[in-house]
Amino acid sequence: MAASSARRLQTKPVITCFKTFLIVFSFIFWFAGTVLLAVGVWGKVNLEHYLPSVAEKSTNVPYVLIGTGAAIIIFGFFGCFATCRGSTWMLKLYAMILSLLFLAQLVAGISGFVFRHEIKTIFRETFQDAVQKYNTTESTVDYIQQNLHCCGVQNYTSWYGTVYFKRNGIPTSCCKNVSDCKVEDLKNVTISQDKVFKKGCIQLFVNLMETNVGIIAGIAFGIGFFQLIGIMLACCLSRYITNNQYEMV
Repeated sequence: MAASSARRLQTKPVITCFKTFLIVFSFIFWFAGTVLLAVGVWGKVNLEHYLPSVAEKSTNVPYVLIGTGAAIIIFGFFGCFATCRGSTWMLKLYAMILSLLFLAQLVAGISGFVFRHEIKTIFRETFQDAVQKYNTTESTVDYIQQNLHCCGVQNYTSWYGTVYFKRNGIPTSCCKNVSDCKVEDLKNVTISQDKVFKKGCIQLFVNLMETNVGIIAGIAFGIGFFQLIGIMLACCLSRYITNNQYEMV
């Protein structure tokens, strides 16, 4: 009996140490969930902002990150509560939840990297169609050309075969300096090439989206593997409490 009591007394500092680490982890995990939620919202808004048609056909990675981030925020508090209570079933449930969230983020991260190779095809189709159907109310094309400093699909010559060009020339959103662009100049093939951006929008957009998706996927992977620490801590603490019949008063 004395040996058992001594052994139990020796394990209390170990359990306290695990509990401290797990509480610290839960707070960091909560903060990471906030970051993940913000990144998911940013990724979705950023994608839709440039071209809604791309977002409609795109991956659900931003939605997964938003859902996972919200779940992390909620269960981060649950982890703190379970740790303070020293409840073995709560700690096991917390470890299980962390495992499910880890799998969700892993799938989101992999999907994000896979989607990087699909962006070019999706954007080429949707943007080319938007250019062909362009009119003065087509704000998405203008927004992309103005913000990326690009013109047309491959380059400014992509506008030459459109109905809009035959009537109005190259859109003013392609102009390097709008005040220096006259309608007559934009209709003139020779003069317009010196007035507008030379680069096409496809490659610039693809570079931008690949970078953004890469950042989102990288953060998802990073936070996901960080959760493995929490899973290990929760399982170890639960085992120590069970083996030594320790209860938090």
